[in-house]
Formats: sequence, structure tokens, C-alpha cells
Amino acid sequence: MIIDGKQISQSLKDAMKIEVDALAEQYGRRPCLMVIIVGNNPASRSYVRGKIKATEYCGFDGHLVELPEDVSEATLLAEIDKLNNDPLVDGILVQLPLPKHISEDKVIAAISAEKDVDGFHPENVARLWLNQHCILPCTPKGIIELLDQAGVEIAGKKAVVIGRSNIVGKPVAKLLLDRNATVTIAHSRTKDLAAVCREADILVAAVGRAKMVTAEYVKPGAAVIDVGINRTEDGKLVGDVDYEAVLPVAGAITPVPGGVGPMTITMLMRNTIECFLNRENKKA
Repeated sequence: MIIDGKQISQSLKDAMKIEVDALAEQYGRRPCLMVIIVGNNPASRSYVRGKIKATEYCGFDGHLVELPEDVSEATLLAEIDKLNNDPLVDGILVQLPLPKHISEDKVIAAISAEKDVDGFHPENVARLWLNQHCILPCTPKGIIELLDQAGVEIAGKKAVVIGRSNIVGKPVAKLLLDRNATVTIAHSRTKDLAAVCREADILVAAVGRAKMVTAEYVKPGAAVIDVGINRTEDGKLVGDVDYEAVLPVAGAITPVPGGVGPMTITMLMRNTIECFLNRENKKA
């Protein structure tokens, strides 16, 4: 089974569009997401276009803030502070990566935790690991949603996550643990990695190496979630999984593109609605 993230994402956005119209009627305003981009990185601009398009489709307020490549760290932090204090802004996203002269850690920490739609703020990260209410990071949240939508059972299953980043690897492992899976976090240097992966009922590849996961890594019938975004020398977009080789072995698999990527943006929309509701409920 091919898990069509694009189709699932569209269905969820259609539902959110109706929900946002109802929220606007109930609260007299719409959820507002502000996206900040620094510089002209082509990949970043492509990602931002997708986010803005989804924002408009779902009926949110908000817009894109564009800053030059040489903007000072102080100016960016001041812009974030202004949005933090704007009562009509529910979510703030700063597109990563940032130019080298700007500290990404400072920028992430500067965003108000209650408006951190990416789920990267240290307070949200801590709350995730303490099993407290928090804003979940978009890609891990999207992965769990994909598994649920595809009818993949998580409880009681063995899961292997290749990749230990704070953005995908570690949080998706935590979310799988919270759903009662037995989870192993591996990485590209794990000894006998293929053998470790073959034990998985659910295999998540988030290592950033094109076509690293071949058929020998996959247990027959396993669900394979490919988080990788890599480009070949001829410009083709491929994942961490050798899709053509793994497709006949896997019980379910996400393609690249069209798998996890669309769901990440959709979960960003969901997080914005959650931030909106959290802030409105505080007023009540």
C-alpha cells in the first residue's frame, strides 16, 4: 500500500477550512500565522510558498515577512518580539536554516512558546518529554497521523527510527513510545543497521542520505515512512529509501515527494488552530 500523504493532507485541509470558517464566526477573527524568511535560499523559498499557500487555502489570516540575507540578528529578534506582543498573531514560524551570522537557537528561544507552531521552543520540547500538554513538532506529528490514516497499528509493534535529530528522530520516537510501540533509535553508524531495521514493524528513515534504505533493511510487510529529502546529481528529488526496491517488500510505504512533506505543512496548519484555541480559551 502506498500511503498517499498528498491525498490525506488535502482531505485534512478541506476539513480545517470548514473548521476555520466556524471559528471566525464564533470568535470574530481567524487564526493568524506569520511566517518569517531571511534571504533567498531557493529551497527555503519553495517550502515557504507551500506554507503560505496552505495558510490561504485554510482561510487563515497572516502573511510572509521577508528580510534580507544580511539582516542583523538584533533586527530579526526585534521582529519576533513585535509579533510575540501582537494580540492578533497566534503562530510565528521562522524558516530554517538561517544565515550563519544568526543563532538559530536564539531565534527559536525568542519565539513565544504559546506561538511556537513548529514545536521547537525549549519549553515545548521539555513538555513533550514530560508528557505535558505542548505544541508537537509538525513532521513527527504528521508521521503519526499518516500511520493512523493508513490503518497501521502502532501499539505493541516494534519501531525503528533511523536518525536522532531533535526535529524528527527523537520526537517521533517519543510519540511512537507514547502509542505503546517498542522503539529503537538508530543512526547511519549503528552496527548491523540492516539487521536492526529488519526487526521493525514500523521503519522511519530520517537520516538524510539518498536511497540508503534498501530492500535488505525492510521486514516483509513493514510500514516504511521516508522522511528524507535529497536531490540526485541530475536534480531528481529522492528520499532516504530506495523506493522502487522497497515497494515490493513493504506492507505500506510513503513516496518522496508526496508522502511526509505535505503532512508536515498540514500539521503546521493544525498547530496554528491549536495555538489560536489555546489563546482564546485563556481569555475566557
